[in-house]
Amino acid sequence: MRDQSVSPVIVIGAGPVGLAAAAHLAERDLDFLVLESGPGAASAIDEWRHVKLFSPWRYDVDAAARRLLQRAGWTAPDPDTLPTGGDLIDSYLEPLTKTPELNDRIRYDARVEAVTRVGFDRIRSAGRDKAPYLVRLSDGTELLASAIIDAAGTWRTPNVLGGSGIPARGETDFDGIVHSLPDVLGADRDRFAGRRTAVVGAGHSAATTLLELAELAGEIVWVTRGTDQARTYGGGDADELPARGALGTRLRKLVRSGRIELVGSFRIEAVGRTPDGRVELVAGDRRVVADSVVNSTGFRPDHEYVSELRLDLDPILGSTRALAPLIDPNKHSCGTVPPHGVDELAHPEPGYYAVGAKSYGRAPTFLLATGYEQARSVVTALTGDWEAARDVQLDLPETGVCSSDLAYGDAGSAGCCGPTPQSVETSRGLSTGLSGGLLPVIEDTPTCGN
Repeated sequence: MRDQSVSPVIVIGAGPVGLAAAAHLAERDLDFLVLESGPGAASAIDEWRHVKLFSPWRYDVDAAARRLLQRAGWTAPDPDTLPTGGDLIDSYLEPLTKTPELNDRIRYDARVEAVTRVGFDRIRSAGRDKAPYLVRLSDGTELLASAIIDAAGTWRTPNVLGGSGIPARGETDFDGIVHSLPDVLGADRDRFAGRRTAVVGAGHSAATTLLELAELAGEIVWVTRGTDQARTYGGGDADELPARGALGTRLRKLVRSGRIELVGSFRIEAVGRTPDGRVELVAGDRRVVADSVVNSTGFRPDHEYVSELRLDLDPILGSTRALAPLIDPNKHSCGTVPPHGVDELAHPEPGYYAVGAKSYGRAPTFLLATGYEQARSVVTALTGDWEAARDVQLDLPETGVCSSDLAYGDAGSAGCCGPTPQSVETSRGLSTGLSGGLLPVIEDTPTCGN
């Protein structure tokens, strides 16, 4: 454990998981500072504040955060209602930032440009673990930290449209691509009403956008890389989050009725414009033409600003190497991810931990409750209480479907349909506790969502 009198723990990101980490740090009486790139709490969520979460309020509030809020006289929302992203900010996160324990510990408009060790590049070893972290902000400010909890998320780094993992030809310089989860029925309505829209992606953010577009007059084309959308449609009545199950059920009906045109096995190679100014997506000799294209292919983590740290990243997912097999979407749905904490999140660089959506890299199986338990485990470890840190407990809701192999047309594969969460046991104890999710999608691979 580092000497907390030297420098604080710095938390990157004032979203739900970053603020949960801050609440746990406050409860453990550790000095800390939260850096948020936007002007207010959860600035990324603010961009999709119109979207309703799948999990009711009872699953969306961190335990330590709840305790701080209740001491400040907070009245909890109805636990059985579904909040929007805006509700999450206005009724939970903003009040949390105003508690006495957090109020003066958050710095806004503070974008992190680089994280390193004072006097050490990535190559130097001797004495490295005794050097404080150096955090440089975009305005040139430099701060010292005893540890880093990176809860920056992935919203600012979306996946590309290109079907081979790199931008399609013409994509990088194309200005006609809409970011995931536009406000179709609100601020962005005029862009989509009465027009033809292509939505690219097979996760829950794609499904959310498709259902909203169906309420407008206009043509809708759903473009996916896979051949079988069973995983996107989900488990229906078998889903333990009813709103999530209903989403897939409604989407399936719209596709079957012809209201939504489904174009599968379409791996985009090029993006361009037709002579009349419309957007054209190209895959071999196939074409999809639309007035607008919504990129709902998910997100990927940004590790560039920590490139001088010694990270052990899985070469496929971009999570830690230890976490990767536990969250692999080829084997797991959200409901079968086993409990995990500080040990699985640790890097060769002592004291640096990515938590929340960023910790999962490009895996689409993240749920909000997972991030809360990660934050608790990491903060507890920073106090030196390793027994509590390793007692990770988590109960995740079943999706009613199994392995993401279904996304690739193998309906007979059921690689993750083993024990239910109530019976998943690891060396760190029986899986119990809270569940719930946040971001509607992470990847183009069909996901369990939130």
